[in-house]
Amino acid sequence: MATSRIVIENCAIATVDAHDTEYASGHVVVADNRIESVGAGPAPSGLEGVVRRVDGTGHLLTPGLVNTHHHFYQWITRGLATDHNLFDWLVALYPTWARIDEPMVRAAAGGSLAMMARGGVTTAMDHHYVFPRGSGDLSGAIIGAAARTGIRFTLARGSMDRGASDGGLPPDFAVESLDGALAATEETIDAHHDASFDAMTQIAVAPCSPFSVSTELLRQGAELARRKGVRLHTHGSETVEEERFCEELFGMGPTDYFESTGWLGSDVWMAHCVHMNDSDIAAFARTGTGVAHCPSSNARLAAGIARVPDLLAAGVPVGLGVDGTASNEAGELHTELRNTLLVNRLGAHGERAMTARQALRLGTYGGAQVLGRAEQIGSIEAGKLADLVLWKMDTLAHASIADPVTALVLGAAAPVTLSLVDGKAVVEDNHLTTVDEDELARATRSEARRLARIAADG
Repeated sequence: MATSRIVIENCAIATVDAHDTEYASGHVVVADNRIESVGAGPAPSGLEGVVRRVDGTGHLLTPGLVNTHHHFYQWITRGLATDHNLFDWLVALYPTWARIDEPMVRAAAGGSLAMMARGGVTTAMDHHYVFPRGSGDLSGAIIGAAARTGIRFTLARGSMDRGASDGGLPPDFAVESLDGALAATEETIDAHHDASFDAMTQIAVAPCSPFSVSTELLRQGAELARRKGVRLHTHGSETVEEERFCEELFGMGPTDYFESTGWLGSDVWMAHCVHMNDSDIAAFARTGTGVAHCPSSNARLAAGIARVPDLLAAGVPVGLGVDGTASNEAGELHTELRNTLLVNRLGAHGERAMTARQALRLGTYGGAQVLGRAEQIGSIEAGKLADLVLWKMDTLAHASIADPVTALVLGAAAPVTLSLVDGKAVVEDNHLTTVDEDELARATRSEARRLARIAADG
């Protein structure tokens, strides 16, 4: 079969490669689903099989954004419990979340994915851990929504087996048994995980958190993931309450507890990691454990400011996460680029905490690292997958900012003229090409109302 090429030229390019190579005016050639070449000036002449040429004048081309932590189902419970800390927020919302079913999750996943894709996300993940009895094929609904949206996807198949009667936070009818959770997770891996270079769907093993899962589920979950050759994900060190919980129940802090159950390693990434001391950071660096930094959610739930500059200085892989849209109603990743820079400058390192280019790196290459896909995505380099975003930077919103990377990170959200995933257009002129946005809006409104009625009826 003849090679099909897409040529993008005359745009500023931030490659986010190991040298942070940038071009004030450059080109990228895509051959089928791979980046064939990138460089300064116009594309080489005489290319064969060119099916599309894009004039990128007034634009910035970057790698696609990579979201490393999310809870799609929360799309239909946005705007609730807006003045709560994490534990109170969970107690307030678990009874509602415990009523979700397959149509609700399908609609919520569609809305979450669409919002991210419109904002430049080309690889997403979902940590789904609520599986009420009789709720249907929730994993299948989420994976199907990602396939329809057309973006690369990791489902972190979550689980909870510590209900309220065992000292956990979720209601008993929203948790699974130990054996049931492990069996369902293995079935999901067998049915959906693709280990190939250009995989569109991958699965991770993801028990929810220390206060909603048993030690045995963590331990056996880690064993399952390593036997199957997939990654591991969970929440860690999010709040001071979690730290107290671990000290009281296990006699140690969260990081030591995770290490005791096999949950530190280069195949592990954890969400939040706000309350970490020097010893915790050293343990993550020593083991190569990654972090999904979620600045907007951390602020929304008053969890605190993660020590991201210290994590990076120690060599810990760090990516960005939207987190669930019940604690980040915006639901898109540009907000996290901006907030990771701003929030971290409020911490101990002040104005030296982070630069705009470091923020962009966290949102692209850093995310690819923590998802275990840095060889395939996260930077614009020949041979990598063609997951690219062309941002329009010549509108009023950015007209007086000379540096396009600064404009993208610190300025208003830039329109997406073109987003390619695996060499295929997912966004054109700031609109999705794969799904009907108005239909998604109607579906998510309808399912949110239905969930609210069911929850109110008890």
